[in-house]
Amino acid sequence: MTGMNLELSQKQTISQKMIQSMNILQMSAVELEQHIENMALENPVLEIQENPPASADDSDIYRQRKLEWLESTDSQNRVYYRDDSSDEREQDQWRDTRDSGESLSDYLLSQLVLHQYMPEEYKIIEHLIYSLDSKGYFTDDPKETARLFHVPEHTVLHLLGEIQELDPAGVGARDLQECLVKQLHRKENYSKITETIILFYLDELAKNHIPAIAEKMGITIDEVLAACEEIRSFNPKPGNSFSDREHLQYITPDALVISTGEGFDILINEYQYPRFTINTFYEDMAKTTDDKEAKAYLNDKIRQIKTLSTDIALRVSTLSKVMNILVKKQYSFFKEGPGHKSPLSLRDIADAAELHESTISRTLNSKYLQCSWGVFPLNYFLTQTAAVSGTSGEAQTQEQICQKMKEIIDGEDKKKPLSDEAIRKALEEADIHISRRTVNKYRGILGIPDKTGRKVY
Repeated sequence: MTGMNLELSQKQTISQKMIQSMNILQMSAVELEQHIENMALENPVLEIQENPPASADDSDIYRQRKLEWLESTDSQNRVYYRDDSSDEREQDQWRDTRDSGESLSDYLLSQLVLHQYMPEEYKIIEHLIYSLDSKGYFTDDPKETARLFHVPEHTVLHLLGEIQELDPAGVGARDLQECLVKQLHRKENYSKITETIILFYLDELAKNHIPAIAEKMGITIDEVLAACEEIRSFNPKPGNSFSDREHLQYITPDALVISTGEGFDILINEYQYPRFTINTFYEDMAKTTDDKEAKAYLNDKIRQIKTLSTDIALRVSTLSKVMNILVKKQYSFFKEGPGHKSPLSLRDIADAAELHESTISRTLNSKYLQCSWGVFPLNYFLTQTAAVSGTSGEAQTQEQICQKMKEIIDGEDKKKPLSDEAIRKALEEADIHISRRTVNKYRGILGIPDKTGRKVY
């Protein structure tokens, strides 16, 4: 006879409705818009309102507040929003203004109009132009292109050379070195010293090893510095000033933080996704039909719509609650800008909102806010404590420490730059206590060279 073991265990069951509610909470405004449109295709009872009636609480208020805010901030923000009554659907979106710009490939092809090429040669040139990356470089293997078109490799290289003669100077180069040389050769009586530095000493130049270059070349430091100035005048990415064919997806903020002078107002973007309602014809049919199967089907579809509406209302409510806490906790940032964030964790927001951390995580996920300082993902405002002030015990974020480091480095004598240890001691005098290794790490994050790289000769 086998023994019987009794074991107690707890299991958490999550209903389908809870899963849907969590998914809605996690969606960005754009994802929610797509979700509603997909549901409208599957649910005949859901009716999207193309032109919702205006009311005191409708999008007119949102639009007006948004325009007032844009009017009060930097003028460059205004390109993202235009009030055009002829297109109510698009006027409330943030636009990618590069859509109308001329692409690099279009510009290059337009320069070939008067050139005479055989049809096969033109196909190869066209292929090479469309293969250029966003910087204007050709990074593919010419052998692969030669195999693709069944021609010798030297034919491909010759045609690539034709592209390199077009504007902008340096386009079609295979690396930075070739790009700079091509721009140098466009000059009359160009400097041989500059050419030699580009060809043989570019890595040392990047490290600011000016005296070493001068010694190896047998020239003066002043001659090396003159060549450096000439190289700095070149464009290392000749394709960057053109519209990119592969447009980045523009961001639609889920919330606006608007300064009122005395504080901040928060507007949740409820107008990105379409308004919807229950089709009255099907609703009446569900009440009057004697067909049990049809009644069950329609009632199920109506329940789906009501659940969706409830979930969206919960999403707005939760997002609004979290946004108010976030703005309160990061008040210094919204008042003074980047470099003034305070330490903030998921747990801090969860405790203030009396919600679970997982709920806060879903609320912040894939969502953005726009304020007078720009557009930021909500997760950007989660910051860890990087150091603690020795006297006041005040927590310091990585961003605050980096800002102070930058101030110290900006104020140094460039002929005798500070070492990482000297920067550490300067931070210590400002009551910020971190190690020399951490100084090195943060300097790398800021993209600031070491003391040798910062030295001015």
